Amino acid sequence: MAQKQLSKFLDEKLEENKKATSSELTFTYDGVLYPTMICCLETLKRVHTFRAREDDIILVSYPKTGSNWVGEILTQLEIVSGKYEEDEQKRRQQMLQDLSLFPFLEFGDPEKFERMEKLPSRRVIRTHLIPQKLPRSLFENKTKILVLFRNPKDAAVSFFHFTKGINMHPDQNTWDEFFEEFITGKVAYGSYFDHITEWNNYLEDSNVFFITYEEIKENPVSALKKIAKFFDFSVTEEEFESIVKKTSFESMKGTAENYGKLGKALFRKGIVGDWTSVFSESQNEKMDRKFEETVAKTKLGMKLKYEVYCKN
Repeated sequence: MAQKQLSKFLDEKLEENKKATSSELTFTYDGVLYPTMICCLETLKRVHTFRAREDDIILVSYPKTGSNWVGEILTQLEIVSGKYEEDEQKRRQQMLQDLSLFPFLEFGDPEKFERMEKLPSRRVIRTHLIPQKLPRSLFENKTKILVLFRNPKDAAVSFFHFTKGINMHPDQNTWDEFFEEFITGKVAYGSYFDHITEWNNYLEDSNVFFITYEEIKENPVSALKKIAKFFDFSVTEEEFESIVKKTSFESMKGTAENYGKLGKALFRKGIVGDWTSVFSESQNEKMDRKFEETVAKTKLGMKLKYEVYCKN
């Protein structure tokens, strides 16, 4: 979708959100909440019709765990690796715009899946869906999937500011209210902990690669090299450095206007540890207990390094 067109569309949707009643802002499908601003029931019902290609580049993430950032990293790696001439880059960009495609699989209108067929390979596709809601063709065609996670405390704080920024829950104004919804999974896309539990079943799948927001933040070049190796991207040392600069939070924040008024909510702080300024002592204890009871002992739960990033 062209940036001006996207910006205008999102601004209109934000205005609609302000006038909508609370019940009009989300809908439930298959037991999970979705935001009406960007998702529709018909599209979700037709997600299974998406025909994955073996060389598609899929990014899966829970909301507000760095999907815009890592999505841009993947796009840049694909461009560099594809060694496209400038004209070819422009042609591919134009196609995306002409087809009015959102980067997320479940966003937009149900006819998008036919339009996606026209995109040249390799397609970079993002989604917030859990494994059992993803199109089966992804697994049948052994498409490579990068799964991104972020520590639950920072993810919750980022999600809270985002829902406030887009007026997703007007009757739920405070952090305390949002925290309760987050911990019980009554937020858009469902429980953070369910996402970890489900993805934990795919740890041995050679076509699925797991990475954390914190790992990329700590050593971007090293993380990008791992991602490049997984997707068979051919990238030089110099190009890695260049992509890290191009996708830094400062650079990404500079593109916020492309998303209209939503840009402010999308690019807020981009740091690790922001939760320490928001969580109360009792919320800290509650989250620690929830994590311990649900996913702490799973391999994926351990990969999150909870002790490092979520303990004072």
